[in-house]
Amino acid sequence: MELTEAMQTRRSIRGFRDKPVDRALLEEIIALANRAPSSMNTQPWHFHVLTGAPLERVREGNSTRMLEGVPPVREIVDHGAYAGPHRDRQVEIAKQLFAAMGIAREDKEMRQDWVMRGFRQFDAPVSIVVTFDKSLEGGTIAHFDLGAVTYGLVLAAWERGLGAVINGQGIMQSPVVREHAKIPEDEVIMTCVALGWPDEEFSANAVVSRRREVDEVARFVGFD
Repeated sequence: MELTEAMQTRRSIRGFRDKPVDRALLEEIIALANRAPSSMNTQPWHFHVLTGAPLERVREGNSTRMLEGVPPVREIVDHGAYAGPHRDRQVEIAKQLFAAMGIAREDKEMRQDWVMRGFRQFDAPVSIVVTFDKSLEGGTIAHFDLGAVTYGLVLAAWERGLGAVINGQGIMQSPVVREHAKIPEDEVIMTCVALGWPDEEFSANAVVSRRREVDEVARFVGFD
């Protein structure tokens, strides 16, 4: 698969086959993602790759705490509720996903089940928790660097037939993730990536979010 094809066809995958992912393949994908640029070549990222029993303990802990009403505990500053055009785009993709899954607006039970899938990291066979060095916590440049490396990760996975979704819900109960992933205290949990072999029968996997046109996102200055 060429880079252009990977970038044009990649989509977020939220339903996975019950099939393990070989460690060798994961190492290959991480090695490619590790080529991402970073500020002053600092390379502040770390990947904690979970599967099996540790991942199940994270799922259980996340789900239990959220159902008990425990407020989210994240280690990065949250943006809070979206508003304006950001909220509009959030609602748009939610409507697309609910329509694909046949979840009616008034079906509170199914909507709750969908939310909980996110906290379970969409039942993916692999979760990659992405962290950065705590010594860089005071600024936002490391966040930028982790965005680059995480995009590289999902592109490399897609090129090899794996699906992924960058999943902030999966680390909203960060103490649970830190405990069961045994994340060192000198690292900050940024996000996680749910990853595995796509289930082609899962309707939401076919959803493609609308993207703005170039003239909506870019200005060109000094061109004839």
